[in-house]
Amino acid sequence: MGKTLTEKILLSHVKEGTLETGKPIGILIDQTLTQDATGTMAYLQFEAMGLARVQNELAVSYVDHNTIQVGYENADDHRYLQTVAAAKGVIFSRPGNGICHQVHLERFGKPGKTMLGSDSHTPTGGGIGMIAIGAGGLDVAVAMAGGPFHLISPKVIEIRLTGKLRPWVAAKDVILTVLEHYGVKGNVNCIFEYTGTGVASMEVPERATICNMGAECGVTTSIFPSDEKTRIFLKAQGREEDWVALSSDEDASYDGLFEIDLSTLEPKMACPHSPGNIEKVSKLAGKRVEQVLIGSCTNSSYADMKKVADILDGHTVAEHVSLGIAPGSREVLLMLSKDGSLGKFIQSGARILESACGFCIGNHQSPGTEGVSLRTSNRNFEGRSGTKSGQVYLVSPETAALAAITGVFTDPLSDHGIPYPKVVHPTQFLVDDSMIVFPPEDGSKVEIFRGPNIGEPPKNTALKEHLEGYVTIKVGDKITTDHIMPAGSRLKYRSNIPVYSKYVFEPIDEHFSQRCTENQDRGKDNFIVAGSSYGQGSSREHAAICPMYLGVKAVIAVSIERIHQNNLCNFGIIPLTFLHEEDYAKFEANDELLLENVKEQIKGGEVVLKNKTRSTEITLCCDITDEQRSMLISGGLLNILKERA
Repeated sequence: MGKTLTEKILLSHVKEGTLETGKPIGILIDQTLTQDATGTMAYLQFEAMGLARVQNELAVSYVDHNTIQVGYENADDHRYLQTVAAAKGVIFSRPGNGICHQVHLERFGKPGKTMLGSDSHTPTGGGIGMIAIGAGGLDVAVAMAGGPFHLISPKVIEIRLTGKLRPWVAAKDVILTVLEHYGVKGNVNCIFEYTGTGVASMEVPERATICNMGAECGVTTSIFPSDEKTRIFLKAQGREEDWVALSSDEDASYDGLFEIDLSTLEPKMACPHSPGNIEKVSKLAGKRVEQVLIGSCTNSSYADMKKVADILDGHTVAEHVSLGIAPGSREVLLMLSKDGSLGKFIQSGARILESACGFCIGNHQSPGTEGVSLRTSNRNFEGRSGTKSGQVYLVSPETAALAAITGVFTDPLSDHGIPYPKVVHPTQFLVDDSMIVFPPEDGSKVEIFRGPNIGEPPKNTALKEHLEGYVTIKVGDKITTDHIMPAGSRLKYRSNIPVYSKYVFEPIDEHFSQRCTENQDRGKDNFIVAGSSYGQGSSREHAAICPMYLGVKAVIAVSIERIHQNNLCNFGIIPLTFLHEEDYAKFEANDELLLENVKEQIKGGEVVLKNKTRSTEITLCCDITDEQRSMLISGGLLNILKERA
């Protein structure tokens, strides 16, 4: 029996366990990636392990999230990141060099390698044939220390592409079609592997777009084969020696199949407030638009930007529309400057934004009250833009550029009179690595800077025999890590857990942290009850760290997303799910709960929880690995590592 590409790469990296669907394994990680919103805690955790230098093949620290510097916090964190990188053997990508996923694809990613990143869109690397997985910062710290990354051996779903995209239909429309089919939940422990004759028609930046936004389905990662298009891309980056041909065997067996004829696709969009709320652009043709933002790690490649420039050429942005454009990297920006595209942007009335995450994480460019914003980014959760009433739609760069000109939703396949731009992918990129700082061979003499906002990683205590406390909050379905730990203006506190913890669940209930503290003062534990797909979205491990700091001992949900469940276990919070979905209705906020003999109970697959307020008992599922069970009993992964040291 032949092997899938996923199996081939995983088999060559398995260190613990056996690659058998549904079974836990530990894999060696070749490359790691961090960004400044999650990287500060990751490097503090790495420091806590006491190692002089990173142990994996390549570690890169990017600054791309908190580049808006109001107050000292972000600047101090960036200085910490640069000095700790030099001390520990990590490559440092300076602020302004670009978005981590775009830069890593350009300068460091290698087919056949494994990569773990402290950002949920790390699967972008699948566009060049990597097994690239998003995770919490602590998992990345362990990988930098040479330790394995633990996951469940995934199902491998074949997404077979045939045909070729028509003009005005983009890679974004492909992944929106995948999201329309699979949705944003129920895909845990799966990998999407793209195959078929249609793959050869897609360039690496298009493949990267598809893999990037596959994260919204909740899969472990997505991957394309490494073929001639991959070789041409790496050669254009001056890295042809990094190329290797990789693909699945002809007789490979998959766990599922979804076929897409690229020639039949139409321009699509994700409507508010979920990446899985898919409609055709034509359905809203003529609807007024107030804002258009083009960029983010999903659609900020040179090819995307060049198409937008050519569409805008000779036109002026509609008078009621604010257009912002953020090239994905300094390399892209330099090339746009050289070929005249930057001038086309400026002449059209576009606002040129920094090569950073910016608007995607709500750090700037928030829309007005109930403002309609078309964006090429990957998430449109309620309030993520910085405006709770904002109506954010996710579209392709082509659809976004047309709307900027016309001022309304415009079907790219309609008779709008604007010629489709012909984009020739460059045979040679303008490579300039002067904003990348390589570490010295000996970092022992580097002094690591620590500003007043940078604290130590918070410690948890070993699991108690009994947990007794209250349902401190009950929330519904699709609660994202943005709901749990808001980004935007709050993200600058990510290095200061006592301060950041004050804002847990702020978008839903601003008094949550206060109630947690009051319960702690009374010697009571805190519980969270949630609906389905709890913890979707960003890999932000602060959504586990800060609740842990506030005394949350367990999350009880209909379902919990993969990265967040890992993060909960990493920090000693028990992830529990309802055996029967209807049991969710049997809990209310402030119910008093009792979980007895908890250490013994979590050794099995089920636990019995008593609701003292309602005089009932509910059986819950505790679907965790042996490794995670050990973490919970010890009070988290850091405690485990210290025990083993």
